[in-house]
Amino acid sequence: MKRVAYIKEETTFKNNLRKNTGMPSHEGSAISPWLSTGLFGWSLGVRVIGVAPWEPIMNKDGEVGTIAPEMPAMFDGVKLAAVATVLYIIVRFLNLKSPTEPPCLSYQDTPLNRFLIKSCSLLTKEYIPPLLWGKCGHLQTALYGKMGRVSSPHPIGLRKFLAMHDGATATFDLFEPLADQCTGDDVTMVICPGIGNHSEKHYIRTFVDYAQKQGYRCAVLNHLGALPNIELTSPRMFTYGCTWEFAAMVGYIKKTFPQTQLIVVGFSLGGNIVCKFLGENHTNQERVLCCVSVCQGYSALRAQETFLQWDQCRRFYNFLMADNMKRIILSHRGMLFGESSSKRPKMMEDADLSRLFTATSLMQIDDNIMRKFHGYDSLKEYYEKDSCVHYIHNVNVPLLLVNTSDDPLVHPSLLTIPRTLAEKKENVIFALTLHGGHLGFFEGAVLFPQPLTWMDKVIVEYANTICQWEKHKPQCGSGSEQDCS
Repeated sequence: MKRVAYIKEETTFKNNLRKNTGMPSHEGSAISPWLSTGLFGWSLGVRVIGVAPWEPIMNKDGEVGTIAPEMPAMFDGVKLAAVATVLYIIVRFLNLKSPTEPPCLSYQDTPLNRFLIKSCSLLTKEYIPPLLWGKCGHLQTALYGKMGRVSSPHPIGLRKFLAMHDGATATFDLFEPLADQCTGDDVTMVICPGIGNHSEKHYIRTFVDYAQKQGYRCAVLNHLGALPNIELTSPRMFTYGCTWEFAAMVGYIKKTFPQTQLIVVGFSLGGNIVCKFLGENHTNQERVLCCVSVCQGYSALRAQETFLQWDQCRRFYNFLMADNMKRIILSHRGMLFGESSSKRPKMMEDADLSRLFTATSLMQIDDNIMRKFHGYDSLKEYYEKDSCVHYIHNVNVPLLLVNTSDDPLVHPSLLTIPRTLAEKKENVIFALTLHGGHLGFFEGAVLFPQPLTWMDKVIVEYANTICQWEKHKPQCGSGSEQDCS
């Protein structure tokens, strides 16, 4: 019965197939010519004896099935091309073909600079990021932004509170050294973090822990309004170039530790603040051994246009930073915009919260709110007067400026500022790494980064070298480099 049913079904299937497709009849042929040309005009490469393609066949158990042709070779080529395209995009995005190189250095030939270059091996050796992803500035930046650091330690310090002249309360955390400093001197690192950052951020904790173990006392400024558990005591928060809180912290350290010498360190926005602080007044450089600035942009006015460009996704990073600033501002909305705040600057009365909610860039927030904390009449005036580019030429202590070529936040055009400065001033060294992203500088073999970054190590190595130079200054000044080694 099954065989009879199958023959009827087969006859019906063939008739319908010929009727709908125009397939010629080749009854009795061992190999159907129609099969060799195929329904779509190309050879399917399938040889089936006694049946046409897709014809039902019966196995030994009497079950009916169908035979489908193999996929055409063209489809395999498309798949191969798609895979190759994806691999090409991955290689380009990860920048895997980029070489590893030592930092590109700009400096003048002086005894101090020769001693620094000779003693700071990290400035002349290759910086080797993790093999698979470390050459991509976006991934370095993203890992810094999301995780900060890997296996970050928890240094223990004391939080200090300083009353400011306008009723604000500045805070900083003080960490004592955990070992003897290389020269045996009392040296304090005064540290200014990046935008909206504080001493509890992972990259700050990692650096502080390492500096403590190298014999340095560390004082870390908490940007006004950045700590989530500390309320503002006046209607003002940190801005791009306000140095008031940093100056108060430095003054406290100088007064409390009269024998200590200072090493000034700034990260990103903090780099702008510390360079501006040192250049504002020559007295600010007293007892300062050196300054290190990492990944800053030097001029907010010149960076303004680049932050609106989609090149290197800067517009996207601008949006993310603006969103973070909105959260910080809105967490203090009662003090900043409340009707009960009698100390609010007059210009802040014009601040529009609805414009803050809809802001998608830092420039919109700066124009609507941040510039008004200090009474600037325009965004241009705010950016001009708060950028260190107008003060940094007044800095006379040894100055190390570090940037990366693949920093997605700092446009390459801004790097002419530190490069030109290093060519004109003897005290400046400009180090430009090929990789590292924005405050990333991760190191590692293949995939997993090390807890300590190149940035942490180069700052401490530079500081150690400056301390050794100061310790043996008479001998070094005489021109004998062997005495300084």
